[in-house]
Amino acid sequence: MTTRNIFKIIALFAVGMIGGIFADQILWPYFVEKPLFYQYQLDNTPVSIVEKKETVIQENTALTDMIEREESAVVVVRSQTSSRTIEGSGLIVTSDGLIVTLAELVPQGSVFSFFTDGKAVSYQILKRDLNKNLALIKLEESNLPTVGFADTSTLKLGERVFLIGGTINKQEIFKLVNEGIVRKFDKNFIETNMSEKNALKGSVLFNIKGEVLGVNTINSDGRIMAIPTSVIKEFIGQ
Repeated sequence: MTTRNIFKIIALFAVGMIGGIFADQILWPYFVEKPLFYQYQLDNTPVSIVEKKETVIQENTALTDMIEREESAVVVVRSQTSSRTIEGSGLIVTSDGLIVTLAELVPQGSVFSFFTDGKAVSYQILKRDLNKNLALIKLEESNLPTVGFADTSTLKLGERVFLIGGTINKQEIFKLVNEGIVRKFDKNFIETNMSEKNALKGSVLFNIKGEVLGVNTINSDGRIMAIPTSVIKEFIGQ
């Protein structure tokens, strides 16, 4: 190879390198700012789409894992009056067996059953407050799972919430779940956009962190409304 050819190769290499730098530093930024570039979205890559899908999957997994943990703190309540059977749920508030539920689920003069971990347990009715619609019961059990209470003073409109309740069908206990948002609230209630049947009375309302927001009632429109933890704590003396 002659010296002249070597110089030609070096010159071509230098021109190519300079052209690449020119295109990368000057031409490409110039075209990026043009409307035509945005029209055809030439800068889109599939990377952002993949990241969004991964975020959704992780969030859903976190929610299902949380529900698996929290459902063990929800008990199933059944009361047999002289004329009908009432079913609902309640919340374990202490590991030594204190639970709170709705007073309307445990009316005086009824025969009661409380189920935790799929089995009926002995109990003692400690008190009822018909005005607050709350009842405190002591289960004859220990080492029960509990869940922390949320600070309802930080609650916000539109905040995501979910409920867990229980029901009995043909002597088999089922846990039920629903998800929604906070529609409105004050110091006495938390109203959601969820609608449910009476079987979900006494179910427990949680925030997305898995903390208890309240125990649920159902209004005349079938909408879930929770008695907040601030009212519950005052009732049980915490």
